[in-house]
Amino acid sequence: MAFDESGKIWFNGEFVDWKEANVHALSHVVHYGSSVFEGIRCYDTKKGPAVFRLKEHIERLYNSAKIYRMEIPYSQEDFCQFVLDTIKINHLKACYIRPAIFRGYGELGVYPLNCPIECLIAVWAWGKYLGEEAIEQGVDVGVSTWRRMAPNTMPNMAKAGSNYMNSQLAKMEAVANGYDEAIMLDYQGMVSEGSGENVFIVKDGVLHTPPRASSLLDGITRNSIITLARKMDLEVKEEEIPREMLYIADELFLTGTAAEVTPIRSVDHITIGNGTRGEITKKLQEQFFAFLEGDVDDNYGWMTFI
Repeated sequence: MAFDESGKIWFNGEFVDWKEANVHALSHVVHYGSSVFEGIRCYDTKKGPAVFRLKEHIERLYNSAKIYRMEIPYSQEDFCQFVLDTIKINHLKACYIRPAIFRGYGELGVYPLNCPIECLIAVWAWGKYLGEEAIEQGVDVGVSTWRRMAPNTMPNMAKAGSNYMNSQLAKMEAVANGYDEAIMLDYQGMVSEGSGENVFIVKDGVLHTPPRASSLLDGITRNSIITLARKMDLEVKEEEIPREMLYIADELFLTGTAAEVTPIRSVDHITIGNGTRGEITKKLQEQFFAFLEGDVDDNYGWMTFI
């Protein structure tokens, strides 16, 4: 992924040149990881550019900030408009959107409340997170030796930058071991999620996914797939999943804003199903992408048009 540095970034209420969107070296976030953020996509649909589930993403951003006692100096409605304005000023029809809230330069020390809150929104063109062919061919994953944090250690429901140090360890380990991605277990040894995606299992025609209590981020794409699956009359169970269920699944796939819906063809070098994208995964992909491309009506109010 390469950035086009000719664009503008919305930074603390104004648009600045890409290379001018800087923070001080002694900002609190640099030393203590005090940030929350979102990953959102804008799609170039047949009806025009539209942001997928913008309101839900911004609501989660504000919830993450609330957990860490960050007071965002804008309303959610205004922040949604800032996202749309940032896309417009950069003349993009399809893009990845990264809003972030962080503690800036004020003083150093673990106690954060004397440091100012800073806000940014950046947008850029970005393709498939795990590669174009992964959507059809699937990816190879390994179960990580690194576990997700216990709920009384750090809040997994907050999409906080600090949580992704844990994700980085799992991702680096996976790549070093020849995998595309990692699947992480929770503090009890049950399946949690990928380094940045939620996990779904298909077994005997039933869709299974770990519950929020399994130390995972409550993904917005996860919620969307559950909604679409139930519309397709698929049974969906949110329940704890033991590691070995991964190996005997008929189908596996990952979901996320970046990953969208990506099949898994093997776990720990064990082939899943017949080693190709499964039929239910394919049907869910088709429903999901038909929605994003504007081929079906938006009956859920998920798309915000530019």
